[in-house]
Amino acid sequence: MKTILNVMWLVLSGIWLFLGYVLAGVLLCITIIGIPFGIAAFRIAIYALWPFGYTTVERRDAGAPSCVGNVLWLVLAGWWLALGHIVTGIALCVTIIGIPFGIANFKMVPLSLLPLGREIVPTDAPFAAR
Repeated sequence: MKTILNVMWLVLSGIWLFLGYVLAGVLLCITIIGIPFGIAAFRIAIYALWPFGYTTVERRDAGAPSCVGNVLWLVLAGWWLALGHIVTGIALCVTIIGIPFGIANFKMVPLSLLPLGREIVPTDAPFAAR
């Protein structure tokens, strides 16, 4: 079932989200300071490409630099991205067919808010990363 949902997601909206996050990652990687944020954008892009069957977990070894980076991300871009995923998720949940895609958008909200110090793992092994 997750394969069918991933293919439908890819065709309907996943490719556009993926391309947007990849473009943002490339632009962020131009400067030395933006490289950690660019890597986080690439991580979100991969998750936006195939969201079904995966989840995010917090890395316990992330430390203070990721906390500072998350605050910068939140202020500069994170809340806009999260708001966009929330609005899109609500719009998708209006139809019965769109409910799984709306839930997938809601799953991206925490990652788009605070992406540093998070890891994407399969849903059948969410504690394997710890």
